[in-house]
Amino acid sequence: MRYGVLGPLAVWDAEGRPVKIPEAKVRVLLADLLVHGGRPVPAGRLVEDLWAGSPPGGSANTLQTKISQLRRVLGRERVVREPAGYRLLLADGVVDALRFQELAERARAHREPAVKGDLFADALALWRGPAYADVAEAPFARGEIIRLEELRLSVLEDQAEVRLVLGEYSALAAELGELVARHPLRERLRMAHMRALYQAGRQGEALRSFQELRRQLAEELGASPGPAVSALHEAILRQEPHLAPPAAGRPRRRTNLPAPLTALIGRREAVGRVRARLDPGSTARLVTLTGLGGVGKTRLATAAARDVAGRFADGVWLVELSGLSAGSTPDDIAERIITTLGLCDTAATEPDLDDLVNWLGQAVADKRLLLLLDNCEHVVEAVAALAGTVLSAVPGGHLLVTSQEALGIPGEVVHPVPPLALPEDTDPAAVARSSAVELFVERAAAAVPGFALDADNAPAVSAICRRLDGIPLALELVAPRLRTLSPEQLAACLDDRFTLPEVHARGLPARQRTLRRMLDWSWELLTADERTVLRRLAVHADGCTLASAEAVCAGPDLPAGRVPDLLARLVDRSLVVREAGRFRLLESVAAYGAERLAEAGEEAAVRAAFVRCYTALAEDADDRLRGPDQRHRLEHLDAETVNLRRALDLAVAGHDAGHALRLVNALAWYWFLRGRLTEARRSIQAALAAGGPAAPAARRAARAWLTGMELRTSPAGATEVPAGRDPTAGLDDPVLRARLQWFVGTGLTGHGRHLEGRCLVEASLTGARAARDRWGEAAALVERAGHAPGRGGPQAELGAALFQEIGDRWGRLRATRALALVAEVDGDRARAERLHREGLLVAEELGLWTEAVEALTWLGRTALSGGHARRATELYERALSISVERAYSRGEIHAEIGLGRAARLRGDRETAGHHLNRALAKIRSSGHTAGAAEARAELDLVARPDGVRRSSEWRVR
Repeated sequence: MRYGVLGPLAVWDAEGRPVKIPEAKVRVLLADLLVHGGRPVPAGRLVEDLWAGSPPGGSANTLQTKISQLRRVLGRERVVREPAGYRLLLADGVVDALRFQELAERARAHREPAVKGDLFADALALWRGPAYADVAEAPFARGEIIRLEELRLSVLEDQAEVRLVLGEYSALAAELGELVARHPLRERLRMAHMRALYQAGRQGEALRSFQELRRQLAEELGASPGPAVSALHEAILRQEPHLAPPAAGRPRRRTNLPAPLTALIGRREAVGRVRARLDPGSTARLVTLTGLGGVGKTRLATAAARDVAGRFADGVWLVELSGLSAGSTPDDIAERIITTLGLCDTAATEPDLDDLVNWLGQAVADKRLLLLLDNCEHVVEAVAALAGTVLSAVPGGHLLVTSQEALGIPGEVVHPVPPLALPEDTDPAAVARSSAVELFVERAAAAVPGFALDADNAPAVSAICRRLDGIPLALELVAPRLRTLSPEQLAACLDDRFTLPEVHARGLPARQRTLRRMLDWSWELLTADERTVLRRLAVHADGCTLASAEAVCAGPDLPAGRVPDLLARLVDRSLVVREAGRFRLLESVAAYGAERLAEAGEEAAVRAAFVRCYTALAEDADDRLRGPDQRHRLEHLDAETVNLRRALDLAVAGHDAGHALRLVNALAWYWFLRGRLTEARRSIQAALAAGGPAAPAARRAARAWLTGMELRTSPAGATEVPAGRDPTAGLDDPVLRARLQWFVGTGLTGHGRHLEGRCLVEASLTGARAARDRWGEAAALVERAGHAPGRGGPQAELGAALFQEIGDRWGRLRATRALALVAEVDGDRARAERLHREGLLVAEELGLWTEAVEALTWLGRTALSGGHARRATELYERALSISVERAYSRGEIHAEIGLGRAARLRGDRETAGHHLNRALAKIRSSGHTAGAAEARAELDLVARPDGVRRSSEWRVR
């Protein structure tokens, strides 16, 4: 069991499902036991607490009844009676308040600001409302509530200081305003707000904030501001340099390039040459690094790309293509790039998504960025087609490609990557100057502490490096053998091995044969079980976790329990790389393993195990995507995206429609949450077209999911959903059917078919209630509230309460927006604004950027209607920044219009016209029509002598 006290009292079982605690007094009893943190509570104390000092007659027996009721829900073994009283047995980490404190402590101990910020955000995300909200007035809870609230405020202050370091000035200034208003005398919080205001360019407001603090301290406490906040006030008055934001006006560099685990050896000049060719001012915008597998193309490319990251305002991005099948199309590669750039969550809202290559070109047309397309040799033609289109559409775009062969298109600059330099003779000084020797010695010293090149071993080390042709991967594979062999013995082994007849390497270039022989030799030194694990790991497209390795590698011949030890041995031999909790094979080792897998006749069986493993993973994650574990499950599926795609490809290619349909049905909600609706359409269509037997219910569910996705990605009137037909008909699972009725119904409503959509939503609500599915009930209630916001308050409130009880953050976001709409209709602007701010925080936490943009634009409109043009400008600028970063055209349009209106109200007509004309240009280029009339009306107002909208013309949109 897990317990939630940071909000209304909540209990979840081991699977993350909410557990209902019956009857109010039983909930109070549980809260009392939780307040005491697993310590015993005397029965008399519990009686006093439960009945607020006025216990009824026979209260001891009544208490025993309540204890029995609680035991029936939690399990008898969890509520125990001891001489000192009753005690709730709590394992580590099962109470969200303790988890909150643990995350906060980890964040404070970490040195990296970005990691600190993430940990603080994770801690604060555990709060679902005021602590112990159900028993807030109970005397027994007041001390703990005060303690937890103080901890929360302290963490908010910590987080604010980290966000200042990260440069989030404007956002922080807006968000801290409300918090400072609620806690006006907290000087540390006030200081963070003052710094955020100052560094966002709002010096006057920062100084006024200090004056307000001084006034309130004098009136309420008869005190003066402390020395720290007074010193900050003085520094702001003097505009001291240390307060200036670092690199003011420049966007922070953005990249997903991995940090190097080891130094790059022997490539300094090569890095310099590649770096020079990647200069944004260079005429060469496509650079291809070619060379045999294992020669170090990826390491060289990432090093050069890392060095030029500051030259590309919109980032340097590594796009790994090794997981794609050889038959991949340019659209498949474009989809991988869209996902890497973070454009995938907005792509579904844009037109013409059946041509992803051209859409990608349009989405990044104005950006200055570098894409590193890694491991392209098996998809050369598709990459070549994409490269030509994207480079033509993106003047500020550069491509860096690694491949065993060039793309062969105009404008390509080919940079061959040779092996490392070999020693010229056996003289120790000359040997030491060889980059191949330098790499070998460094890897050997890592495997055998204390190993060093000397006069005695220099001849043998030189022979090893020459025998391996200076190929970095071969050197790295052989270096760990020095744990059991001397350099002389190792050189002799290599000589013996390489004089054997070549069996597998005919027709390959000489150096490629060397690497192949090196892999053959490493393979023969493995035990039978180590070989089994290595070849079966090759089925993974993007590394794997230990759990996945056990599931895929185990079989009748190999117990799962032996896999961890075998993996560790392969890591020791440098055949498997362990990074951030994942295991992966280097490119050449993976290709070799795949050959050995086919040679062993296990290819079909291992692929089937891989498909089963990732189908089960997706289904398990799908069960948890609608509860308190939502964020972590989203991140888990993000990390496994490439393997999940490969599992679907293998299921379709293997005519395994059963697993293909199970897989897409399990991933549909994930794709929806991440906004990858085009990927969902393509994947579901592929699964439905797959051969082989499948459960009829799975086909019906997939068709229903597909209908909902098509409704959300096709222009009005383009989707053929016959009137009056329920696409969920025939589904036996009542919970799934009700949820799909909601999904299709909301899609119909968004498509303009309101009556049909509402009918399906009503059917969904009825079905969810009959099946006792609180998630489905909450979703339908929130949707109904939006149908009639003037009367939808109670439904929105109930839906919000259900989503909060379930712990679904996305659901709370949708409910918050519905409640904000109700508040708008009721004229309660303050509540609507607060709700939109809450929704903004949730959207940012889950990475739902279109939702974040919508919240920001609404807040901007509210600020304008209240006469706060400068505040509105900050909100719209933030919305524009996110929209540009994510290629969200509609968001850009609405943000530009908002910035134009704000500039007009400030009296800056030139800036207003600039923004409004940009909005109209974006409308024309994107094909959207929404916002055109509004932009033209604003331009008319800019042209008026008074520049004022008549009161009859004003309305908040």
